[in-house]
Amino acid sequence: MSTTSFAVEGMTCDHCVQAVTKEVGQVPGVVRVDVDLASGNVDVTSEGDLDTAAVRAAVEEAGYEVT
Repeated sequence: MSTTSFAVEGMTCDHCVQAVTKEVGQVPGVVRVDVDLASGNVDVTSEGDLDTAAVRAAVEEAGYEVT
């Protein structure tokens, strides 16, 4: 397993956290998503190589931006 961190801009509340967690959690291979609202940091744990483009797309689908 490996963990990759992303900085996400625009999250302001628990609903934002839930939306990002849900969308990123659907990316194939992702086993855990930890969102820190205060810092905007999203840690994604995956079983193997993580498709970072898919994670970025999932964050955008939730309405936010990876910086």
